[in-house]
Amino acid sequence: MDRRNFLTGTAAATTVTALTSGASADNERRPRRVGLIGCGWYGKCDLLQLMNVEPIEVVSLCDVDSQLLGECADLIQSRQVSKKRPKVYASYTEMLKANQLDIVLVATPDHWHALPMIAAVNSGADVYVQKPTACDVLESKAMLDAARKTGRVVQVGTQRRSTPHLVEAKNKVVDAGLLGDVAYAEICCYYHMRTRKNPPDTAPPKQLDYDAWTGPAPMRPYNELVHPRGWRAFMEYGNGIVGDMCVHMLDMVRWQLGLGWPKRISSNGGIYVDHDSKANISDTQTARFEFDELDVNWIHRTWGHAPDPEWPWAGIIYGDKGTLKLSVNKYEFTPRNGGQTLTGNAVIELDQYPTDKGDEKDWRLELHVASAIRDHMKDFLTAIDQRSRPVADIEQGHISSAACVLANVSMDLDGRTLEFDPETHTVRNDSEANEKLKRPYRKPYSHPSVDA
Repeated sequence: MDRRNFLTGTAAATTVTALTSGASADNERRPRRVGLIGCGWYGKCDLLQLMNVEPIEVVSLCDVDSQLLGECADLIQSRQVSKKRPKVYASYTEMLKANQLDIVLVATPDHWHALPMIAAVNSGADVYVQKPTACDVLESKAMLDAARKTGRVVQVGTQRRSTPHLVEAKNKVVDAGLLGDVAYAEICCYYHMRTRKNPPDTAPPKQLDYDAWTGPAPMRPYNELVHPRGWRAFMEYGNGIVGDMCVHMLDMVRWQLGLGWPKRISSNGGIYVDHDSKANISDTQTARFEFDELDVNWIHRTWGHAPDPEWPWAGIIYGDKGTLKLSVNKYEFTPRNGGQTLTGNAVIELDQYPTDKGDEKDWRLELHVASAIRDHMKDFLTAIDQRSRPVADIEQGHISSAACVLANVSMDLDGRTLEFDPETHTVRNDSEANEKLKRPYRKPYSHPSVDA
């Protein structure tokens, strides 16, 4: 097969597809009514940036940690134009039943993405759900099916698609044809982000309903590493660094180049260095995503040095006319045979959004990412008004997330290559792999693919 030439650009990949016509007349008369499920780190970051770009009314908040819930309610009340305190709930089902919401944000740990998102679209809300879409392939597919069945707009938090300097790189380099023929891309993460601690198991804190927090995941003894934020150290709640960091970089490359599903996926890795930590995610892993047009190779290591300290979490796209390096902080295009090097940096907007500085200190907002979240929210709101597909539509999020899940399935099967059929959502000629596309749910929870 001839390698794809990107001279003609990738406009088709960003074409907006209309679902229905017209914005809600209700939204012209009143602020959009918004609810948040998951009041931790990124839940606050997402909601505050949505509040920055439109005068919404935050009606309700939900979290199984009463302390996080109360702190978030105080914060949002102080930022609301109306100064109203949002209603607080420990149960998302009760929140959705009690409030007619226009928008629901889902910012829970990964194992709790699918069920609330599906419930929210079924309630009539449009949804912004954090990445990855889900913990297993069929969970993620059920989310896509629910969005399409209800006709709701669902934006996934893969905000590289709305990062200003990366949008610039796509327009000025990729779509302009400066790369020429593209046949290979590398994506990587060398952050030392895997915990090295091994604290003893304890009773959960009084403010946390740990049974509800665990939800459909397997029940583990509580450990201080789990909550808040440390749950990413355990495969029971996510998909390790591949599910956390690779999904961003793979999605970024797919968006830049207009790629669909990978045809074949393989991965190798494990715990090669840090055997003393309680974490059970890999500290070293490679993955190969084979597309018709090119291969995309991933690597992460949570030890040692990055090969290039300037690009520790990045995507590098190789063309016969030049090379494009992409990260959350910057981009750099270097032509192969001389010519102008193009660069761009993250957009920081403290003059326009002065609260970002305080939020950086108080809520760990990443200043270089704030503009990306805002633009992602603006795109989401536009899609709601136009009843169109947003830039990180649930289908795109599903492809990138499921591909990363399949990489972990391959690693579990000693690195064998999986040939995935997106039409049937099965791995061809591999019953053992197909059994891993749907994880067991802890009773009394039911896997959403049952009702899909």
